[in-house]
Amino acid sequence: MTLAVDREAVNRFCAATDRFVLAGTLVRPFERLCFLRTMEQALVDLWMRPPGFLELLGRLHSHYRSEVEAWAATDVEGIVIMDDWGAQDRMVVSPAIWRTLFKPLYREYCEIARGAGKSVFMHSDGWILDILPDLIEVGVQALNSQLWCMGPAALERFRGQITFWGEIDRQVVLSCGSLEDVRRSVREVREHLYANGGVIAQCEFGPGARPENVLEVFRSWQALDEES
Repeated sequence: MTLAVDREAVNRFCAATDRFVLAGTLVRPFERLCFLRTMEQALVDLWMRPPGFLELLGRLHSHYRSEVEAWAATDVEGIVIMDDWGAQDRMVVSPAIWRTLFKPLYREYCEIARGAGKSVFMHSDGWILDILPDLIEVGVQALNSQLWCMGPAALERFRGQITFWGEIDRQVVLSCGSLEDVRRSVREVREHLYANGGVIAQCEFGPGARPENVLEVFRSWQALDEES
């Protein structure tokens, strides 16, 4: 059960390591709504808001709020929230609907976590440029997103306001790009998003990714660090 957090075991683990510890949770009200209603019906619900919809969304939020509270009471250093809001070149819902229905939920999660001294990490696939200022506003501190759906240059204006938590294009570069493509991508991330920090050198080693390309991501980051 997601709320049955063994606080003592978690705290023992945290005490035994000098590494940054993220909570093993994925708080995702929109995706859970899609799991329950199917994505097609969930999108209709967001637009039409039929009887019972807001109550269901409220119950989902109440559950996830309790989950954040449970982890915030442990010694972990960061809590992860997520929802995939982007398609390839736009959001799957309008930014207005997102701001009305989901921004307040994320704000609560961030307030609970940060009020307990925890960092807030978030994942969202796809093109989410429209809501990035909102995520910064509510308190998200590190964002894992598909940078290449939006382009590192388009994200440069947020440099120094949020930490970009990894990502090298896994749709093309990691799966079928050359080693030089990998090196070029890493340089592009550093050029546009790095500001004496603010980037976590991570990428997704998922299905289809070439091992040599994933390895080159980290070699390239190391080489750039040694140059600076």
